[in-house]
Amino acid sequence: MPEITETKLKEQIAKEQIGSLYFLYGDEKLLVRRNLNRLLKKLDGNFPEFNFQEFPHDAPVDSIADAVVAMPFMAERKCVTVSDLNVEAMNTAELDKLYELLDTIPETTVLILYLPTLEIDPKKSAKWRTFLKKLDTRGFSLPSLRLKDNELEKYVCREAEKANCLLSRKLAERIVQYVGNDLNALTNEVTKLCAFAGGGEITAEQVEKTVTKNMETTVFLLSNALVRGDYSKAYALLDLLMAQREEPYTILAVLSSAYIDMYRVRAAIEAGKTSMAPTEYGDYRGRDFRLKYAERDVRDLSIEMLRECLLLLLNCDLSIKLSGGENMDRIALEKLFAQLLYVAHRGSVA
Repeated sequence: MPEITETKLKEQIAKEQIGSLYFLYGDEKLLVRRNLNRLLKKLDGNFPEFNFQEFPHDAPVDSIADAVVAMPFMAERKCVTVSDLNVEAMNTAELDKLYELLDTIPETTVLILYLPTLEIDPKKSAKWRTFLKKLDTRGFSLPSLRLKDNELEKYVCREAEKANCLLSRKLAERIVQYVGNDLNALTNEVTKLCAFAGGGEITAEQVEKTVTKNMETTVFLLSNALVRGDYSKAYALLDLLMAQREEPYTILAVLSSAYIDMYRVRAAIEAGKTSMAPTEYGDYRGRDFRLKYAERDVRDLSIEMLRECLLLLLNCDLSIKLSGGENMDRIALEKLFAQLLYVAHRGSVA
């Protein structure tokens, strides 16, 4: 019983072919919880106080096992859930008990292990790789991955439709650009936008007035303005970030990461690789949209120009660390912007 998709899970639920073991995990925590709720809704039966048991991440495996093997009370089956079970933190004895439990789940119990907050990377953990390998022979694993841009846009449109609002794909794309790819944040922004709109068609003006621009996303818009030579937009975005009380050092850190992305993409392209090559060594899991932004922004920048930009960012970093206050930090950022704009469109800085 290998890894399944959300579509396959819905199919199992519709056909009442629910298995005895599920592991729900992944980067997109909203989808992890939604898939859990889908199962729980279907399994919700008589006497839930007896036939439904929840365990936290630090529950002993023996306690979980006792609940799993216990017979349901006046029902065909019972449900046991365990949140954020951390295989990486378990010792050998507990792991042995866990694997023995997975081998002996009765047909009258559905055991759901889910990770509502815990992040895992099986590529970097032998324990998690072993766990997933064993689980795939005993039950179903369902990873909830970050959605791609076109999927995010469809999601935003569906959420608006649920609130009796009409949202165009073009505006959905803008919302995703402003907010980022986190579904919790997108859902909150669409809910707020629909309440503001009061039904009907959502306008561009409402999006601009209502949607909160994610700081990281705003800085990526800023980097785009800098490489395109859009002076007014670059300084307007700086005004926005400062008005939101973002720390100058934080702004600089995110801006530096955007230029590092551009440098990596340019180096990959010049080496005959694709813009996605940096995922082989950089931490872009669930965040490869950053490389797409970088590919868009790096077209007119040479590797030498990017090196010069990175040096300017480093000098600004030192300046802020040695500055005497917030006003000086802002002056340092404004000076940096002028230098980056100069590099992008004239090729060098004295």
